[in-house]
Amino acid sequence: MEFPKDKQIILFDGICNYCNDIVNEIIEADKKDLFRFVPLQSEKGQEIIKYIGMNLNVDSIVLYQPGYAYYVKSEAVLKIVNQLKGFTKIKLLSIFPSQIANLGYNYFAKNRYKWYGKKETCMIPTPEIKSKFL
Repeated sequence: MEFPKDKQIILFDGICNYCNDIVNEIIEADKKDLFRFVPLQSEKGQEIIKYIGMNLNVDSIVLYQPGYAYYVKSEAVLKIVNQLKGFTKIKLLSIFPSQIANLGYNYFAKNRYKWYGKKETCMIPTPEIKSKFL
């Protein structure tokens, strides 16, 4: 499987309203063009998850650094936001051990549809940001 060599891949829940909003915030903050995005539910998302050896039913944000490693849950979130300006409140999670941060992540993830709703289908990027998606 071919990946952009100089880009990190963020796999996200494409039907989650909150997740889509955060992806848009990351795109706006990604001044160095570090990331590409793929909805977990997409064919490409499932191919990547399978390629890196994860369970195809993963229900978490995943940061894949091709040729290096992948991260999930709070560790993925922190790896992403620590490369961007802003996101100060989220960066504060780094004071907690990952097991504790993941408890908060899991609670939020379990309730995200109830709090923010979900779409029937994955988001369709605007022409301006389509290049950010694989």
